[in-house]
Amino acid sequence: MDQESWNILIVEDDQRLAELTRDYLEGNGLRVSIEGDGAVAAGRIIEERPDLVVLDLMLPGEDGLSICRKVRDRYDGPILMLTARADDLDQVLGLEIGADDYVCKPVRPRLLLARIRALLRRREGIEAPAPVSKRIQYGPLVVDHALREAWLRGEGIELTGAEFDLLWLLASNPGRTMSREQIFAELRGIEYDGQDRSIDVRISRIRPKIGDDPDHPRLIKTVRGKGYLFVSEAAEALQ
Repeated sequence: MDQESWNILIVEDDQRLAELTRDYLEGNGLRVSIEGDGAVAAGRIIEERPDLVVLDLMLPGEDGLSICRKVRDRYDGPILMLTARADDLDQVLGLEIGADDYVCKPVRPRLLLARIRALLRRREGIEAPAPVSKRIQYGPLVVDHALREAWLRGEGIELTGAEFDLLWLLASNPGRTMSREQIFAELRGIEYDGQDRSIDVRISRIRPKIGDDPDHPRLIKTVRGKGYLFVSEAAEALQ
């Protein structure tokens, strides 16, 4: 899809901020609509199905976390949350219930635009080169890039889009320790700022879904001071 066809819904009750953001994004080729009432935002997201939702946490009527939780099973587009830098817990909660990324307030328009483009291009497979194999299997664990689905012992694994991308990246690089800097560059096209916890949160969510032990992981190992390592032998040994 051409960038000019991308539809963005901004859910933000600060009218001035929403309008300034809309003007900047539209000036860069996106189509943007605004919703300021949290009570009706979920209905609009499900009915209109925008290509991406920019969702503020603090809203009248219904807060952003509740909206994200409500729509996640019925809307498969990226959700980018707006949070305050101090609200680390909110960032983690947002990622845990299915948000794909977050941007801290005060919003820097160029950063927001970069995050939006990265999410949409990742979703459409524009940024990443075609994988050598579109399906990877290690014992009972199967990850299919073309279908963007994964299975464990024949049962479908429920993954958000961001979780799938991270699992695919690690599983397609077995035996290679990948730093957070490398993961950010591959998946988001931006530099790691040393503070973002989204990768750690997603790893913690992926592990139990693929049969790994969260307390003593064997499939996705944390290499202290270096990053994460996918161990194909451990996946092969899953019963």
